[in-house]
Amino acid sequence: MRQHRTPRLLGTLLLVVAAGISVVGAAPSAAGRTATPLGQVIPAPASVDAGGSPYRITSSTRIRVDDSREARRIGSYLADVLRPSTGYRLPVTDDGGGDGIRLQLSRKDSALGAEGYRLKSGKGAVTITAREPAGLFHGVQTLRQLLPAAVEKDSVQPGPWPVAGGTITDTPRYGYRGAMLDVSRHFFGVDQVKRYIDQLALYKVNTLHLHLSDDQGWRIAIDSWPRLASYGGSTQVGGGAGGFYTKAQYKEIVRYASSRFLEVVPEIDMPGHTNAALASYAELNCDGVAPPLYTGTEVGFSSLCVGKPVTYDFVDDVIRELAAITPGRYIHIGGDEAHSTPHEDFVEFMTKVQPVVAKYGKKVMGWHQLTGATPAKGALAQYWGLDDTNAAEKEQVAAAARNGTGLVLSPADRVYLDMKYNADTPLGLDWAGLVEVKRSYDWDPGNYLAGVPGSAVRGVEAPLWTETLATSANLDYMAFPRLPGVAELGWSPASTHDWDTYKVRLAAQAPRWDAMGTGYYRSSQVPWPPPSSWGVVDARQVNTAAGAPWDRTWGTPACLWGL
Repeated sequence: MRQHRTPRLLGTLLLVVAAGISVVGAAPSAAGRTATPLGQVIPAPASVDAGGSPYRITSSTRIRVDDSREARRIGSYLADVLRPSTGYRLPVTDDGGGDGIRLQLSRKDSALGAEGYRLKSGKGAVTITAREPAGLFHGVQTLRQLLPAAVEKDSVQPGPWPVAGGTITDTPRYGYRGAMLDVSRHFFGVDQVKRYIDQLALYKVNTLHLHLSDDQGWRIAIDSWPRLASYGGSTQVGGGAGGFYTKAQYKEIVRYASSRFLEVVPEIDMPGHTNAALASYAELNCDGVAPPLYTGTEVGFSSLCVGKPVTYDFVDDVIRELAAITPGRYIHIGGDEAHSTPHEDFVEFMTKVQPVVAKYGKKVMGWHQLTGATPAKGALAQYWGLDDTNAAEKEQVAAAARNGTGLVLSPADRVYLDMKYNADTPLGLDWAGLVEVKRSYDWDPGNYLAGVPGSAVRGVEAPLWTETLATSANLDYMAFPRLPGVAELGWSPASTHDWDTYKVRLAAQAPRWDAMGTGYYRSSQVPWPPPSSWGVVDARQVNTAAGAPWDRTWGTPACLWGL
């Protein structure tokens, strides 16, 4: 009952006030805006040295870049972010001045690595320095978060636009920081995927794993097997119209992701989760009979016919065509929940398919069941088990890791973003349990699996499965606020991981999400500022108009998932 939570609530309010977040009354005036503290961004920076005069973006500010094409492109991206809300011209120039926002690449600073950056802010300038373009881009994301949330709006807002003084020096803990989007259960178009990419980029996620095939739909055009997309992609969960990406559309997603420094990892799940393919081509079935298209949500009933030569012709063609339009290093071959494939057949299948991936210049990635066979050299196994997954299965994964297989951690009861927050969550599933915001953040990838050497952990990934998710609003509600926490686990030093301080930084993101049009779940575990404090339209008004009830428990409109 609410009266028993008073001490915790008081402590939370004190934390919020300490962070400089308004919790009562109207929003502070624009003239009263103060600079966001350097350490309040997500992911937490590796090193912060705060102090000195803040910088302020004004109508005379220029974005000064060095003479590299990469710096100019990132400068133009930054200008595109800042111009709508500030109303300033913000010309991008390489004339070498010492003031303004300065973006520069310096190959000499090896300590910054491939993705690190240094941001220095003072009265005359903000300077972002990086060794590689990706680091420069990540530094720009930090700069965005240091500016008032209104900078994300697409119409002119009143200033000022301060950036706190001091220096951030920042490098990532892990090289793989991923998010998976399932476009097979429900199809999401190119613009929807681009929107998700932009949301990921703000938190320095660098990998987009696209789940392109499953029982319910095949989502990528394959010229040599055209019915995979035209027929296998014609529906989705619930019987909707489905859809698929042409090769040109897929290339556009890859290009857009690359412009935000995300690598795309395409997944063709096999030998299970293949009903869409089996329905499209009868010869892929052992009995030569094509099953009907499937629009339900059960798993584990389908399998490619391991003993047929045509199966490997099919696999070779699909991987060849997909590799040709994927500049990234990996192709994900699935391997999970192959319950209808005998173990001996599963091992035979993986033994034959992994060399095909290498044949076309890519490395293998697969779900952790891949470790039940012999992972290829350089392969990544993606662990999606639970905290209480049986010890034998965990040891199988650990043994592969000790033998050189890299691991990406995606424990389902921690970072599956489609898991319900609580029993009343209207979207999502609960087979892995209920996953509140604290649970998704409060674990350490470095020591999560016993017997795994730290060097084997390559990073983390937050999958978002879409059995119950059909709109971008649905994706928002389930990804936020959990996604930024997973991004922080992948980027920030373990020493910075602290729930009590993180939840305050997370609460401060709410006005930014509102400005960006990102819906989210207002978890009671997070000390959110009230919506009225940053000018949000009262969601009860939206809800009343939609004829749906108001969820008083969480302060979330009960119809949000249908907006």
